[in-house]
Amino acid sequence: MNRLDTAELQRRAARIRCLFLDIDGVLTDCKLYLGPDGLELKAVDVKDGLGIKLAMKAGIEVAIISGRPSPAMRRRFESLGVRHLRLSTEDKLPAFEEIRTLLGLEADQCAAMGDDLPDLPLLRRCGLALTVADAHRSALSAAHWVSTRRGGDGAVREACDLLMDARGQSDAAGTVGAG
Repeated sequence: MNRLDTAELQRRAARIRCLFLDIDGVLTDCKLYLGPDGLELKAVDVKDGLGIKLAMKAGIEVAIISGRPSPAMRRRFESLGVRHLRLSTEDKLPAFEEIRTLLGLEADQCAAMGDDLPDLPLLRRCGLALTVADAHRSALSAAHWVSTRRGGDGAVREACDLLMDARGQSDAAGTVGAG
């Protein structure tokens, strides 16, 4: 386990300038609802969307890297104003490095939130490794911080609050529209 003491967690969280998020198992409950015509449906938590908007308003970039394609999720994150989306990306580390370099950030200025084996390279590379309460044991072992919430149930909002609180910006984001 890589858990950090409170002081070190706050120090690292205050340095974060970009939050990298996985979709399935982090922003969703990891379930796919499949229709007879092949249509896939996923549920997202509006609190997570609001957390993303608040974090971006507070100056924290948000990037989404997912191994699965999803036009609906693309539309969702574009509607929230997320500028960095990489879908159908099974090897997530090159996408992380591309976005990090584009933003001119060091790895320790980046946080990543993942829940399973494909996310481990990011969790090990970034400055702050985050995961959800119901993550696979490999992600739990690699994480510096674990949410109290399950994936798709407000865990991302909890992570966004952690980052904004560490920067002293929990109230500075002001009012934004619903997520």
